[in-house]
Amino acid sequence: MDTELRLAGVIKESIVDGPGIRYVVFAQGCPHHCEGCHNPDTHPFEGGFSVAPVKIIEDIKKNKLISGITLSGGEPFCQASAFSVLAEMAKDNGLTVIAYTGYTFEHLLSTKDPAVFNLLQHTDRLIDGPFILAQKSLSLKFRGSKNQRVIDVNASLQGGNIIETEI
Repeated sequence: MDTELRLAGVIKESIVDGPGIRYVVFAQGCPHHCEGCHNPDTHPFEGGFSVAPVKIIEDIKKNKLISGITLSGGEPFCQASAFSVLAEMAKDNGLTVIAYTGYTFEHLLSTKDPAVFNLLQHTDRLIDGPFILAQKSLSLKFRGSKNQRVIDVNASLQGGNIIETEI
């Protein structure tokens, strides 16, 4: 299965979107429209470009310094089926997976959507919650506002409760 991703763009080497050198994939389309959003150009669901997940993985393999992939946006969980394929391929290639979402972890689980659950299962760390301008803080590591949590997804799914962690 090689579902197409609808992307706003990629950054082939980033040190600000998670630990190590990361390949960042920006989903095109976001329903949240957070005031003060860092990536407002990703909000429209139209635009961007389509790419197969395997093409992203092939590009990552060209750079042996890449330690992980970060799924950002836009909203990756609006394309959960395609992003779950990408996340699974990334894990199969020894990469860590970090995903940003404007949804809460609880909301994602409540959807009972198999694609959302599959994407969560292949995500190491989830930064959840909308960006709230009034709670913006430049002192937070890899987050924009104080309401956002860094969740250890695997531990949370296994334990049945949210396990917050650091990145």
